[in-house]
Amino acid sequence: MAKQVKDVYGNALFEVAEEENRIDEFLSEAVAVMKAMDENTELSIMMTHPQISDEEKKTVLESIFKGRVYDELYALMDMLREKGHFGELDRVLQRFEELVKEYRHIGVVYVETPMELPDAQKKAVEKKILETTDYVSLEMHFAIDPSLIGGMVVRIGDRVVDSSVRSRLDSLVHVLSAGR
Repeated sequence: MAKQVKDVYGNALFEVAEEENRIDEFLSEAVAVMKAMDENTELSIMMTHPQISDEEKKTVLESIFKGRVYDELYALMDMLREKGHFGELDRVLQRFEELVKEYRHIGVVYVETPMELPDAQKKAVEKKILETTDYVSLEMHFAIDPSLIGGMVVRIGDRVVDSSVRSRLDSLVHVLSAGR
């Protein structure tokens, strides 16, 4: 259900932003709302608490956001509140942000290596990914995972390229144990 909420409302917000040619403005506000909600955990807790009346939640939402964010974004937040899905707001806005990046051909890449890569290698990885994909730019995230032993694991969306030594060893173990 949460995936459906995220997709339905995130996609709808993107469609409105695209139709109105206001993707940048909506993205800026969506990021600001995510930050505000993240920094004010009490607000998130209050907006999802079952013992707080829906009318109180509506009043709080109005007093904080109405007239301070675009009407479309406020309407989305209010609809999520009304439908009992306000706890999914962050995921909905993250989905919207993903759609904006897809629309702009910006790839979000996660690279895991067993040790810190020098800047030159990071740039080489980024260059190779740009050459082999349709992305015009990349948002690179590098992480260290010593259990990989060597090589790297690259994740772009739901695609994974695993050239790690750990993966090769696991495959070898699987092949050898299947022969018994």
